[in-house]
Amino acid sequence: MERKDLPALERLKAALALLPGIGARSAERLAFAILKMDEEKAREISESILKAKESVHPCPRCGLMTEKEGDCAICEEEDRDKGSLCVISDPKDFYPIEGSGSFHGLYHVLGGSIALSKGVDPDDLKIDELVERVEKEGFREVILATEPTLDGETTAMYIANLLKGKGVEVTRLGYGLSLGSSLEYVDTLTMGRAFEGRRKL
Repeated sequence: MERKDLPALERLKAALALLPGIGARSAERLAFAILKMDEEKAREISESILKAKESVHPCPRCGLMTEKEGDCAICEEEDRDKGSLCVISDPKDFYPIEGSGSFHGLYHVLGGSIALSKGVDPDDLKIDELVERVEKEGFREVILATEPTLDGETTAMYIANLLKGKGVEVTRLGYGLSLGSSLEYVDTLTMGRAFEGRRKL
């Protein structure tokens, strides 16, 4: 129930409810937790959000989030395997993959998955940029780590067909990932097994 005498609190709850996975009850709990904080901590949260919005942007080469001008630290890291490219749907998918310790190559962020029923077609994603990178950077393997969902599978198969004849091996993450799961919730052991069990497309 909305309180007319607490417009600032109601606005805070409404703002928190805009976050993914946060319903009305969770937003209410978070709002009261913030109200219980001292002003310095609350200000730190507020300033951190604004600073991140101002400073963090996609890498122009791979699409991972960075604060650097030009290519991100992952793209510039000399020790990475420059012959292997992992294709992911979203920048957040980088963290479970990197945390697994199973992959040491470069990344490419598509910016979503093909979902014609939702109005998302291949032109809305960074697929042309992917093909261009494959042609220019000489990868020996492209690992398709799109989500293990129907949309993710559709996207993987579409890309695999585009890369045929490009002189690159195309694989898909395999054993360990269940259909319909989300990469951001996959533990590092399962992610490691998925890389070990990737299959050729």
